[in-house]
Amino acid sequence: MTVVEDLDWTHIEAELESVGHAVAGPLLDAESCKALAGLYEQNIPFRSRVVMERHGFGKGEYKYFNHPLPDPITALRGPLYRRLAPLANRWAAAMGLDTRYPAEHAEFLERCHAAGQMRPTPLLLKYDPGDYNCLHQDLYGETVFPLQVAILLSVPGSEFAGGEFVLTEQRPRMQSRATVVPLGLGEAVIFAVDQRPVQGTRGTYRVRHRHGVSTVRSGARYTLGIIFHDAA
Repeated sequence: MTVVEDLDWTHIEAELESVGHAVAGPLLDAESCKALAGLYEQNIPFRSRVVMERHGFGKGEYKYFNHPLPDPITALRGPLYRRLAPLANRWAAAMGLDTRYPAEHAEFLERCHAAGQMRPTPLLLKYDPGDYNCLHQDLYGETVFPLQVAILLSVPGSEFAGGEFVLTEQRPRMQSRATVVPLGLGEAVIFAVDQRPVQGTRGTYRVRHRHGVSTVRSGARYTLGIIFHDAA
């Protein structure tokens, strides 16, 4: 597993500031990816299962992990938050928001829990042929960290085809722009959960983001989602 501190954070932050997402890693090696994907058929590691079609979310399913989180997730969630918190604070200041994020993830989780958001949000997603995920935002409550991470656990072109990670941004008085983000095994995409600031000719304005997954054409695609706020 890659040490979070060893990532090229200068490049990552520049990409996040410029386009609202950045590819990093691989954060997990092939063995770790296989082990995490293999948890899906078990029940003990998870608190709930969601069948997307039942809720109009798309087609496919995902499971939310329960406490204690698997070691690879714990090893990534805190260090990733620590590196992203300064950027989150710059974004909040630029958008004129009063919210500021503490340096350590444990402190931020205390804030979530005080707001009644107690349930862990890291999740494992499974897509089979014909499955897809509609454009959405992972908010889960009033207390939200503005960045999150998705890590691909399957080999594109070998274990599955299709299933591209898709991001859209909506700028004021403009049509939405879509971006397809190619990922390799174990690679992560770090991206804006909802809004980020963009500097325009008349000052700073807010861009709204959504994300999803295009239709899987063949095989099985597994993804690990790391969300930093807990759920109500």
